[in-house]
Amino acid sequence: MNTFSGYLRKKGAPGVRNHVAILPTVSCANGVAMAIAGKVPEAVPLYHSVGCGRAGEDHEIHRNTLTNLCSHPNVGALLIVSLGCEVLKADELEAAALDAGRPARKIVIQKEGGSVKSTAKGVAFVREMLNEIDSTEPAQVPFSELTVGLECGGSDAFSGVTANPAVGRMADQMVDLGASVILTETTEMIGTSHILAKRAKNPEVAERIKSLVSRQWEKCERILGPVSKVLISPGNMDGGMTNIREKALGCIVKAGTRDIVEVVSYGQQPTEKGVVIMDGPGYDTDSLTGMAAAGAQVIVFTTGRGNPIGFPIVPVIKVISTTQAFQRLEDDIDVNAGVILEGHSLEDVGAGLVQKLSDTINGGLTKAEINHQNGIMCLYTQHSAF
Repeated sequence: MNTFSGYLRKKGAPGVRNHVAILPTVSCANGVAMAIAGKVPEAVPLYHSVGCGRAGEDHEIHRNTLTNLCSHPNVGALLIVSLGCEVLKADELEAAALDAGRPARKIVIQKEGGSVKSTAKGVAFVREMLNEIDSTEPAQVPFSELTVGLECGGSDAFSGVTANPAVGRMADQMVDLGASVILTETTEMIGTSHILAKRAKNPEVAERIKSLVSRQWEKCERILGPVSKVLISPGNMDGGMTNIREKALGCIVKAGTRDIVEVVSYGQQPTEKGVVIMDGPGYDTDSLTGMAAAGAQVIVFTTGRGNPIGFPIVPVIKVISTTQAFQRLEDDIDVNAGVILEGHSLEDVGAGLVQKLSDTINGGLTKAEINHQNGIMCLYTQHSAF
């Protein structure tokens, strides 16, 4: 198993899906994007709440994130829906898609004459692009072309014992095959930077890891004060966790044991192959968006309490930490790591995860995809402590 069935792109990594995406430039255009998607359900809308009303670093983060999503490997073609007066311009996003070799169209609501006319034109564009990419046949490509995002959310006391280390076994095998894995959620690395730094490929990467986690801790202390010593959700507490360091020790094992080769900013695309740390919040939906913008074609998401959320253009594989939770939430979960508590080995469950990952990137649908758990994209801001 050294190859998978991917959609080759004129520029960049191959996709494991071949979506026509509908991207609003600003939240004010979400309604028209929704109307178009309602008439052409084969298309995938990327609703979000930004695009205007931000300046400085937050605007740059949002612009870079949305620009990178325009050329995501799983996007075969793109319709951009603009209001017309927002800060983030449709021309810039369209140029990013075209530069990556993707068919792209744009509509501007204020120029088209309003919602009804814009929707009609958008529907025609989307149908045209669906026909345009319909003949695209996947080809066998090496696993070295794959980037896997790693996420945990709704964690419990067993997450760091079953689901997360099993994912770590999978991550090691992916890296050994030449793929990249992205570990994010910087708040959930607090207290573990010395462990991560020992895995750095060189002193420069080690220093970046320490600096990144230290800055995040200082930020949390500044925003949250004495509460920062806890920094876990009520659900984490109900699931048996006590503080952020305990959670972090469980979180980082998702990235296995191989060298950490690079540290990147939120939504930044890695330039190295191997284990990559991406700066980002612990908030699940922000993290998913950042890893998608960084080019992850698939995301593996561990949970203890249960979280059904997926991502519009990226298949999200859900791994749960206990059999009890799996039986309660089976419609939303792809892999039950709770069997480790019943005598199955981490190696066996890790191998099963590799097989599930292979099935998914070769076209098999995840529970989140089956349930249309696309949600709304959330994008990181510098004002967030989490």
